[in-house]
Amino acid sequence: MHTISDAPAPPSPAATLYIHIPFCRSKCAYCDFFSAPARGGDNGLYERYTDALLAEWRMRKNELPTLPSTIYLGGGTPSLLPMPVLKRLMDALLAEIPRHTLMEATIEANPEDVTPRWLEMIHEVGFNRVSIGIQSFDSSELAAVERQHSPIDSIRALTALAENGWNHSADLIYGLPGQTLELWRRNIERLLAFRPPHLSAYLLSYEPGTRLYARMAAGKVAETDEDTAQQMYDYLCRRTAEEGYLHYEISNFALPGRHAIHNSAYWNLTPYLGLGCSAHSLDKDSVRRYNPLSVKEYIHTLLSAPARIAARVDPETPSNRFNDLVITALRTSAGLRKDAIPDTFRTEFQVNLRPLLASGAVTDLGDSYAIPASRWLTADSILRDLIVT
Repeated sequence: MHTISDAPAPPSPAATLYIHIPFCRSKCAYCDFFSAPARGGDNGLYERYTDALLAEWRMRKNELPTLPSTIYLGGGTPSLLPMPVLKRLMDALLAEIPRHTLMEATIEANPEDVTPRWLEMIHEVGFNRVSIGIQSFDSSELAAVERQHSPIDSIRALTALAENGWNHSADLIYGLPGQTLELWRRNIERLLAFRPPHLSAYLLSYEPGTRLYARMAAGKVAETDEDTAQQMYDYLCRRTAEEGYLHYEISNFALPGRHAIHNSAYWNLTPYLGLGCSAHSLDKDSVRRYNPLSVKEYIHTLLSAPARIAARVDPETPSNRFNDLVITALRTSAGLRKDAIPDTFRTEFQVNLRPLLASGAVTDLGDSYAIPASRWLTADSILRDLIVT
């Protein structure tokens, strides 16, 4: 199966494919991604949605410069799809995308769905990587954000992934309601004991429109204070480094050779096609598009006669495009290459950059500029100061 290598980070693909599976058994209290209720026992909706995905693929695949070399099923909860539906989707895609050219094929999963048998089946249909949402090993922390799985589910899932040699990533969240620094340390240590090839850790965000935000507005929960969040982040960075992980993006850590190929492509603006409701795309001509936030509208548009593309163009100005590049590149350890800065914005960018270089918020690496990892937790405020008009 898929073993951990000491090789350097893999090369970047020329094009990638993202597929949004919006269905969830229940919506987590912090989630502001588009999702729709799962239909247990009724595969009709899943079948129609898959029909629409494949129709969109056929109509839009030429927006990419080449066939994609990564596939990523995100959500939502892709792991709840019935296996016959998942197989039909992947069979259709892999009839056109040769398996030997796929650098990575990832499916997101909830811990309760990951079993040795499920791993066998997804491998058979073409996946070679799993991204699993652990979030916490503490029952009270999971309950505070309405996660449905248990710590035991996570332990079983991580054990199955490790014992079967799977390339995988595990997500944690810090700054959860009631979480102390000591509880966060326990979560980190418990995950590191499994030595996942890749892990991601995110500071909890209270997004408007979520149930968690409503609770905060009502005074029922409070955001983690900045000092505690910084201590949590510092512990995360120190312990992952001690265990041999490379901190290559604000929230992402990988053992050597196990960078997330698909996700890394977003950060250098590789063209990607997003299929499914709410999915976004960046085509070979740097045009961005987005799909509607409605399963019903998405399916109707693509399966009506005549079928139409559901995606709409997201107009961008040259300054928008450059700011996108700055924001994505400076999230990474590689940083923003100097030769990627167009002459049009070079003077304004240098003016904005000068005080940040003087303060150490940005460093000059010779061929590129980068935000030091120690400052990544406050990267948003640094990036705001670099935006050009």
